[in-house]
Amino acid sequence: MTAIAQLGAAAAASPSAAAADRLYPLRRALETLGAPLAALLLAAAAFAVLLAALGKSPADFCALLWKGAFGTWFSWQNTLQRAAPLLLTALCVAVPAQLGLVIIGGEGALALGGLAATVAALPLVGAWTPFVQITMAIAGFAAGGLWIGITGLLRARRGVNETVASLVLSYIGIALFNHLVEGPLRDPASLNKPSTWGIGDANMIGPVPGTELHPGLAVGVIACVLCWVLIFRTSTGFAARVTGGNLRAAQLQGLPVARLIVLACMLGGGFAGLAGMMEVAAVNGRANASLLAGYGYSGILIAFLARHNPLAIIPMAVLLGGVGAAGGLLQRRMDLPDATVVVLQGFIFIAILASETLYGRFAWFQPRGKA
Repeated sequence: MTAIAQLGAAAAASPSAAAADRLYPLRRALETLGAPLAALLLAAAAFAVLLAALGKSPADFCALLWKGAFGTWFSWQNTLQRAAPLLLTALCVAVPAQLGLVIIGGEGALALGGLAATVAALPLVGAWTPFVQITMAIAGFAAGGLWIGITGLLRARRGVNETVASLVLSYIGIALFNHLVEGPLRDPASLNKPSTWGIGDANMIGPVPGTELHPGLAVGVIACVLCWVLIFRTSTGFAARVTGGNLRAAQLQGLPVARLIVLACMLGGGFAGLAGMMEVAAVNGRANASLLAGYGYSGILIAFLARHNPLAIIPMAVLLGGVGAAGGLLQRRMDLPDATVVVLQGFIFIAILASETLYGRFAWFQPRGKA
């Protein structure tokens, strides 16, 4: 870590224009918050045009969206329950992004994490419940971490594009999941919906007393906080950000770039696998197609909305969880297909990608003063 310490000392010792401009942090914060907000407004405007073209009222859509997501305590519970796995799948994107990697394979890691957790629990049915749940968590985290870790290894050792590799591995993971659930691990009693054997009611993680919320939400929030500390308050996180800022400079400073890439991918994949474990242990009780609910893909959008900041992931996950929770109400009241919310998410994702090109383009947001 000597090279990391030297880099930090050099950055602290050298004056810059940003240091001379006291208002620069404020303008930078405004840019960081304003660009995603502008993207959301642009996406909303484009989606309103689409609704109007379909003969639907954008105002009614907004009112029902609010009611279905945040209008009642029941809506809040539904929103927060949907946000729980999104927190963890967003970290699958955000953690490797610190090194400049674009990982989009969280859906496959989530599915395999849920399956591994189920397989780990089946031989332990009847054992001490906390031991079973901890074993499930370890198995889910390990399965997701190893699966995304393959992407990191291919990128570090063979230069394979991590975006393509993670997407292909996601498809392979989902296919493997379907094969095992519908084949060797299938419970013969699951007729209409192929599933594995159940982990047992005793091993389920119950909701928070007085609510319908399971502890997965707290796990996701804690994971986001810990990742923020790791990224912004440790030398390892600093090394990762240096690598993401300039790979060549990091190599010249002697940083362990290959190791950092693999570890970041494994950590991110582990969180996605943990999300799959929580869905099995707290919601479904077994592995089946319910795990393939698109949480891994929604996590990509959330991570970009949060600009890969783990703390910003928390409100973004709640926002997107609310959009998903309102889908049923929109379908019933406005005669819209359930995929409408997916279309809205697509508009948001395109707007966010477009907004990324605007960062640093306006002189008002740049540091002023002598270097």
